[in-house]
Amino acid sequence: MVNKLPLIVTIPHSGEKVPPQTPWLNTLPEEVLMCDVDRYVDFLYEPSLHKLEIPYVKTEWHRYAADLNRIPEDVDASSVEGNATAAGTHNRGFHWVITTYKHQLMTQPMSKKAHDELVNLIYEPFHGSIKKLYADMHAQGFTKTFHIDAHSMPSVGTSEHRDPGERRADIVVSDSKGKSCDPRFKDLVIAAYATAGFKVGYNWPYFGGRVTEQYGDPRREQHTLQVEMNRSLYMDEQTKKLKPQDAKAIQEKVEKALGYICNNLRHLM
Repeated sequence: MVNKLPLIVTIPHSGEKVPPQTPWLNTLPEEVLMCDVDRYVDFLYEPSLHKLEIPYVKTEWHRYAADLNRIPEDVDASSVEGNATAAGTHNRGFHWVITTYKHQLMTQPMSKKAHDELVNLIYEPFHGSIKKLYADMHAQGFTKTFHIDAHSMPSVGTSEHRDPGERRADIVVSDSKGKSCDPRFKDLVIAAYATAGFKVGYNWPYFGGRVTEQYGDPRREQHTLQVEMNRSLYMDEQTKKLKPQDAKAIQEKVEKALGYICNNLRHLM
């Protein structure tokens, strides 16, 4: 594929498929199983990604099994048998032990073998696909790359978040506290979502995750941002069901935001 612009999007948390290594997830009620999944983010973004010909990577796998915005080393004794890191250090690490609403997910750690299998099944293919997109961009002569990591968030912070009880913006843009991209890219993305009609916050309550850390390297001209979307805009947060009319409106806003980015990105190249 020949890319028009050196822009990619990743969607690491919209998958809902449970792998055989985590059978306990199959016993959970839907409202718990989908508690922290970025449900429908792929549905909201994909029409625009196809229309604007923006390459992207997403996963089919559930984040509680292997969280792609973490690294495989983000585990502890409560998630992987025999791990030297104290239990509780990574409750919501590479494997989720509890939800952000304190639902217990894992009652005992998985085997090291299961952990390794999940790394090979989920983590390596996802990040391998991202690295291939970067390599393709460079092979086409682009010296700079721009990367949006798309997520969703609860409308109000829980006791497990940095902002318990706080009502959140429509969109939160994060750049690892200024480390993951040229500030002009951050300003462009904020302007894009604001112009599309969203209320936009910056670096609160999210600073960015492992994706922004791994890929955001301005010294190498790799510019990465995390973009969180408020779930109340398009879904019932209690039932986890889509609100179709609201979702259609959000799809249109996402297209405006991404279109704005595409139309103005050349100023940064």
